[in-house]
Amino acid sequence: MADYFERETSKLGFGLMRLPKKGLGTDIEQMKQMVDLFMEAGFTYFDTAYVYMGSEAAAKKALVDRYPRDAYTLATKLNAFIMAPTEKAAKKQFYTSLERTGAGYFDYYLLHALMDNNYTKYEKFHLWDFVQEQKAKGLIKHLGFSFHAGPQLLDKLLTEHPEVDFVQLQLNYADWENPSVQSRANYEVARKHGKPIVVMEPVKGGNLADPPAEVKKLFMDYHSDMSCASWAIRFAASLEGVITVLSGMSNVEQMKDNLSYMKSFQPLNEEEQRIIQQAQRILGHSAAIPCTACHYCTEGCPKQIPIPEIFSAMNKKLANGQTLQAAEDYQKAIDGKGAASDCIRCRQCENACPQHLPIIRHLEQCRELLKAER
Repeated sequence: MADYFERETSKLGFGLMRLPKKGLGTDIEQMKQMVDLFMEAGFTYFDTAYVYMGSEAAAKKALVDRYPRDAYTLATKLNAFIMAPTEKAAKKQFYTSLERTGAGYFDYYLLHALMDNNYTKYEKFHLWDFVQEQKAKGLIKHLGFSFHAGPQLLDKLLTEHPEVDFVQLQLNYADWENPSVQSRANYEVARKHGKPIVVMEPVKGGNLADPPAEVKKLFMDYHSDMSCASWAIRFAASLEGVITVLSGMSNVEQMKDNLSYMKSFQPLNEEEQRIIQQAQRILGHSAAIPCTACHYCTEGCPKQIPIPEIFSAMNKKLANGQTLQAAEDYQKAIDGKGAASDCIRCRQCENACPQHLPIIRHLEQCRELLKAER
């Protein structure tokens, strides 16, 4: 399933939520320019929703009426929590969206913004069955849902509804360990269920386009020509299992900036991953092990455990979501040396560590999360 999505989608999606404005409405002419630039660069994924005021109608004018139907993929959503007092009203949203967009069918259709306080309404209104029926008719190609809650509910929904083809999650480096968003935990649940992921809010509503000065300096010192937004979008696009990262671009300049680094997308390299980890620490939401790789801890280790290299591998999983790369790096690190499971808790390493890290506890975590037994 994931391979199919990879072939069909591109890493950048155009989120039609924060469209350019003209007076009280959408600047359709500027939107047309943005759509053309996006399509000319080889991107095809457009995302709207029934509750995005004017968005579906704008998509018709700027996209659907101007391009062949097989030239783009269109996603929209059904929201049972807003403007849906009855089951009939909720289901009517689907047909209204078809009329507004004129698209004929939807490549991606989502139950919108499932949360702890509304997910039962989707069950009560029989909407899971309803969208399955529309998929059987050919009016929906791929079925999913967008999600704004914690990993327990996500696991419950994916367990009860294995028929969904993908899930849309809020993932960004600032919220990776934010307890109110739980990006990493939700990401790992989706990966456990083998569901391709569409990313929303990679720039956190625009906040990461202008992060705190200390974070901005980190990025500018490494690459002065790259925007701060580019770091956020590339972080999300570098995650394993992500098929598309939605960017809610509001003008031609933002579109050009996004295309400048996503047209020939390159995942974050090793140094860029470390910089993201520093940014996460500055923002106060980081699970990364703050090891400086000074190697004081390894000089007297009776089991010759390469502690800094193991922690570096672990941080790829904790801070960057690179589970497979983390496992590979771990195996390379322990080749011919001690594994995390070989630790005898002598505490020589902790006594030598200038950062005063709880190394033994971290090694136990590595053993569990990296499947560290050889």
